Amino acid sequence: MKKKQLHIVSLGCSKNLVDTEVMLGRLQAFELTDAADEADVIIVNTCGFIDAAKEESINTVLTLDSSRKEDSLLVMAGCLSERYKEELQDSIPEVDIFTGVGDYDKIDELLAKKQSRFSQEVYLIDGASRVVTGSTYHAYIKLSEGCNQNCSFCAIPSFKGRLHSRTLDSVVQEVESLVAQGYFDFSFISQDSSSYLRDHNIADGLIHLIRRIELIEGVKSARILYLYPSTTSMKLLKTIGESTLFHNYFDMPIQHINDDMLKIMKRGFGKEKTLEQLHFMRSLPDSFVRTSFIVGHPHEDESRFNEMCDFIESFGFDRVNLFAYSDEEQTDAYDMSEKVDQQTIEIRLDKASQLTQRSLERSLTKMIGSTIEVVVDAPSSEHEYLLSAKALLWAPEIDGEIFINDKLMDEEIQFGKIYRAKITDIAGDKLLATLYDRA
Repeated sequence: MKKKQLHIVSLGCSKNLVDTEVMLGRLQAFELTDAADEADVIIVNTCGFIDAAKEESINTVLTLDSSRKEDSLLVMAGCLSERYKEELQDSIPEVDIFTGVGDYDKIDELLAKKQSRFSQEVYLIDGASRVVTGSTYHAYIKLSEGCNQNCSFCAIPSFKGRLHSRTLDSVVQEVESLVAQGYFDFSFISQDSSSYLRDHNIADGLIHLIRRIELIEGVKSARILYLYPSTTSMKLLKTIGESTLFHNYFDMPIQHINDDMLKIMKRGFGKEKTLEQLHFMRSLPDSFVRTSFIVGHPHEDESRFNEMCDFIESFGFDRVNLFAYSDEEQTDAYDMSEKVDQQTIEIRLDKASQLTQRSLERSLTKMIGSTIEVVVDAPSSEHEYLLSAKALLWAPEIDGEIFINDKLMDEEIQFGKIYRAKITDIAGDKLLATLYDRA
């Protein structure tokens, strides 16, 4: 008997991707298809963070509805569905099943009953079977849901609630299970990873995590994403620096550097302590520092914006994400005066984008001549004689791609394996490298 066909779309962040993988784990009776018009079930795991993400989510749902076959089921899940549950159920009758952020592990039941459902609690992975996508060696590990911060611009706590951390044993068991399946590279994620276990009255929970993960045989590479300045202690940063397993990879979205703006944005830390952390990260050997900034938040005048630009130019970040301020209801910033007009935001975003591009080019250029560990992923889509790889240090997808254009060994290259490579040149925003042996 032919399996029913499933088409699934995961929008937004890597945390959403983990939830999508949990749904795939519950729906292994289905056969995945890229052809949405042939699918019996279509699921869109939506993002509801900012206006652009909300628009993308709704457009994706409506586009998929326009071409789906008769008698198929269209499911809208995730953050946007949770945030606007009443409004969306009233305004998008095309959707057959709505569900939010609490029932990913019950998606098979909802399909069987053709029933919408919104649980009161967010979903925490605890022994759930996942189908990891996009890699044969790397997996994201979600540490918690919700957030205890009160950032002026962020609506996430309004629909995901307060911090709910997984137990350390639960995280360790998941990593051990994935290692047994051949995965060796892990990125630990949540809304505020440095608050992990604070809701269990455990300070510096990430230090406990690091020490437990270091004991798992088969884990070769690890990094932590989404550190929050005021919940990141110097002790934690030093522990990462001393770890032989966790990379000196620091992903800390600081959002601004002007002291007044940090207070207005309710970031917890001011400029002085933020700089102390960043300079310490940068001082560690082979460190990689990623951050993000919001452009055009209410009360950001020209001088405050220019201070941010000067900092982007001077600090030496390896990667910078920029976000145009999005006026989100259920946030403190939504009711603030002195809003920055959209035209000014776009002008500032363009200026800051040029600076972040130069920062990226400097980060890549300084790698030329160095020898690093890389994982070869696949043939490159750019040219038949190139292979696509990533530095083992880097997080997948977000930090870039390295082109392998030569090798100094006779053995056949295997995808998903670690090699030592010498960075020889740069082409645009891609590094070129020569492989010379297995790591």
